[in-house]
Amino acid sequence: MSPRRARARPLDFEASAEDVARALIGATLLVDGVGGVIVETEAYDQSDAASHTHRGPTARNAAMFGPSGHAYVYRSYGLHWCLNFTCREPGHGAGVLIRAVEPREGLAQMRARRGLEDVRLLCAGPGRVGQALGITLAHYGLPLDRPPFFVAAADEAVDVVAGPRIGISKAIEAPWRFGLAGSRFLSRGFAVPAADGDGGPPSPARRRR
Repeated sequence: MSPRRARARPLDFEASAEDVARALIGATLLVDGVGGVIVETEAYDQSDAASHTHRGPTARNAAMFGPSGHAYVYRSYGLHWCLNFTCREPGHGAGVLIRAVEPREGLAQMRARRGLEDVRLLCAGPGRVGQALGITLAHYGLPLDRPPFFVAAADEAVDVVAGPRIGISKAIEAPWRFGLAGSRFLSRGFAVPAADGDGGPPSPARRRR
């Protein structure tokens, strides 16, 4: 076992999806030893019209109403498996979508699965994350604190930016997309802070943790 894994710090998945999504930035995610550092997430809650849980439990979203700290996997547009982490207490219906990962381990496997060489594009987007990490429906409902998953909090404080979520048509104003400031592995950049008095877009929410 590597020193990094031996001293792995757990995350509090019983917290709100927003808090978990922020806390996951800089965390390590491995699936069967393949993965890297989480650099982008999105939070979803049952009270949120954009969430899969907004209308209550179904066969598809059942894992999100179960215990926290488990995998919720769904297929996007019938093509890509997307990986989410469940949050809050059982019955609530909240989770965090893993949007982007900075590849660190198992690059050869990720490249073979994705069919490309550019490391920047291996995990830049939730569908790409799922493909690169080999996520399938077989991972649905599995606990995150045991194999094939390895999830551990960041060892040190990281600079986190926040902004609106991507690819949704409801609750678009919620600033529940989080990213690692300055990362080149994001699926999409965050708004550039505007200079005082230039009339540009508002600065993204920024917080060091």
